[in-house]
Parts: sequence; C-alpha cells; structure tokens
Amino acid sequence: MPLPWQRSKQDVYLIAGLGNPGVKYARTRHNAGFEVVEKLSGLLSILPQRQKFDALLGEGRVGDRRVILAQPMTYMNESGRAISAIARFYKIPPERILVIYDDIDLPEGKVRIRAKGGPGTHNGMRSIVGALGTQNFPRVRIGVGAPPPQWNLVDYVLGSYPLASRAEMELAFTAGAEAARCFVENGIDIAMNRYNTR
Repeated sequence: MPLPWQRSKQDVYLIAGLGNPGVKYARTRHNAGFEVVEKLSGLLSILPQRQKFDALLGEGRVGDRRVILAQPMTYMNESGRAISAIARFYKIPPERILVIYDDIDLPEGKVRIRAKGGPGTHNGMRSIVGALGTQNFPRVRIGVGAPPPQWNLVDYVLGSYPLASRAEMELAFTAGAEAARCFVENGIDIAMNRYNTR
C-alpha cells in the first residue's frame, strides 16, 4: 500500500454543490447545493476560497482521502463546465464525483442519495451529464418541494424559503453534508442506507 505522499490523483474525491453566485441568489431554493457545501466546509474544516476552473474550491482530507469542495461560479445552467474541468485536471473518475443540488420533485426538507441516474428537469444536472458524458455519478438531492400551480418555476426556484420552512431546510442541509462525508468515508451504498431511511 502506498504511503500518503505517494498516493496518485485517482484518490481524489470531488464534492460539488450547485447554485448561482452572488448575493442576489444567496439562500434561494436553487442554491441548496451551495448551502450544503457550506455546512460540509464546517464539518471537514475545508474552506472553499480559491477561484479556479470557474469554481470556488477548497482542498483537504477526510482520513487518507483527498477531498475537493467546489461551488461552480458559472451560474447553474453551465455547471458542467466547471465540474468537467476539475475532474479532468485531477483525473477524478465519475464514481468519485458527488453532486449536491435542489430537487422540486422531493418534498421540502427531504434528502435522497443516489449512485447514478438521469438529470430530470434540473438544468445544472443536464449540463454536468452533458459535460462528463455520463450520468453514472453519485448525487445528493435536497428537496425544495414543487411550486404551487400558479407559480412560475423559475420564480419559485430563485425565490427564498418561507420563514417557517427555514429551520427544516437547515436540518436538510446538515443531513446532506453528513451524507457527503459518509460517502467519502464509507462509499455510496452505506451513505444511501444511512441517509435515505431518514
């Protein structure tokens, strides 16, 4: 077994939370991925603060595994540009790329982990699937609930949570961060078993 300083780039894990940069979009439904990465940053003591590959990056370790936290700065619809650039540079295979994003098909506050799957209606995920050329990468979905019938979808996902929902969403962000750490430590199957039952 190689010593820590002899490990290759294949040991790198990428955890990317999706969102839109800027104060205008902070704490909106579409920025759930950003908020989970911020929680994870605290758990792992890895601060995303370096701008590279059209993303805000932080690097650190979970045990003997190198971890990169990323918040793409490309705006949601071009998230794949940043994710694919990071993956190519660090030679990270799809199974070690965990993407965290908001999902209108899940009830508000629910968290679901999957090993792979299609992008659904999420434009950020469509961009990543297209850029990576595969949908076989794990993801953490943070439920933000479906918009009421009279609401425009774009207005809904770019809107903020009602005050009454904020505490529940904070719990979801924390659960998503813990699931991401579990994925790095134990693999996707254990992460799904632990966190999909909540």
